Amino acid sequence: MLIQKPKGTYDLPPDKAIQRTFLENKIRGCFSKFNYDEIRTPTFEKTYLFKRGIGEETDIVSKEMYSFNKDEFTLKPEMTAPVVRAYLENSLYNESPLQKLYYISNMFRSERPQAGRFREFSQFGAEAIGSADYSIDVEMILLADHILKEFEINNFTIKINTIGTLAEREIYLKEFKAYLSKYLSELSGDSQRRFEKNPLRILDTKNENDIKILNDAPLLYNYLNTDTIKFFESILSSLKSLNINYLVDHKLVRGFDYYTSTTFEFVSDDLGAQNSLLGGGRYDLLVEQLGGKPTPAIGFAAGIERMMMVLEKNNYNFPGAETVKLYIASMGEESKATTLKLIAELRASGIKCDTDYLNRSVKSQMKEANRMSAEYVIVLGDEELKTGQFKIKRMSDGNETPVSGIENLNQYLINENKSS
Repeated sequence: MLIQKPKGTYDLPPDKAIQRTFLENKIRGCFSKFNYDEIRTPTFEKTYLFKRGIGEETDIVSKEMYSFNKDEFTLKPEMTAPVVRAYLENSLYNESPLQKLYYISNMFRSERPQAGRFREFSQFGAEAIGSADYSIDVEMILLADHILKEFEINNFTIKINTIGTLAEREIYLKEFKAYLSKYLSELSGDSQRRFEKNPLRILDTKNENDIKILNDAPLLYNYLNTDTIKFFESILSSLKSLNINYLVDHKLVRGFDYYTSTTFEFVSDDLGAQNSLLGGGRYDLLVEQLGGKPTPAIGFAAGIERMMMVLEKNNYNFPGAETVKLYIASMGEESKATTLKLIAELRASGIKCDTDYLNRSVKSQMKEANRMSAEYVIVLGDEELKTGQFKIKRMSDGNETPVSGIENLNQYLINENKSS
């Protein structure tokens, strides 16, 4: 019986791996334009980091984490808490008062696999740690917008909201819970559970009946003070001046406890019911919660699998693999030894080349060269070795060019590689 991959995971065969590498490199280029530096953290962290950072009553911490070694360690389910941990542990705040960081990483959540959701998945994201100015909120949204548009993704809506400060939310939640208490028995099981421990998360419900009940619920926005509203309106004004379209959604919240103030989400109809492509917001309390000084911060994360779904639906033109410059069809043992030496020299010069390792006939080797889409082919047999005369065949038009000597053959291909 064949052993299959674990449920909720996937393979990347060579053609898909080429696409993923292209996507990741292009994303890195976008981050570089905005002067963000890459950060990498361990695959697993102390479990307490996520309980403290994300919140023990969130779905991720309470139901979805892969923990081991008596729950001491956890495969990371998200990256913001690990990035902040690394920021503090490596004293990055001493290098610059504003750290602009990005990541591309695999993460793990024990949830029901479905379209765009996996138990091992990949995300890219950005974190800007150290600025309380609204302009960094604007830049974060611009950065996310820029990345999507670099991949010709335009079918999305930017939803934005502010969830204010803890003090403002405390006042609001009293009114919010008073309203919901009248419908408590009608709420879904998840919302009933959240009512006591994390009522703001009820606004994130996908249950249709819950949504109907929330239609007449009080809005958090009406409980915010003047400074909070002014901060939010400054963001909206800047986005408008930069021709960034957005939709204010006063019921938009994020799933983690560390969020404060600005929240935003990029949603796409191309993803179906699970339409969130990218999301983020401010987390001005997290650095302090993890042992640092009070430090404002903002970030976003995007699922690479969901992005790939949109690109495939849009028939995005991914580049293929780099073509083989030269295929050498060898004949006989002496030819094979010379071929291996020649290939080593060519590869050292930066030329992609290959040969036969299955002792096939010259006819079969030529078929293999065609399958590889090799640009040039030479046949290396006893006669070529004896005379030192070679013919390089250009596969696109069948044109053959004579070359004398191994050294000249090497130089010819180097020159051809530079000119192409």
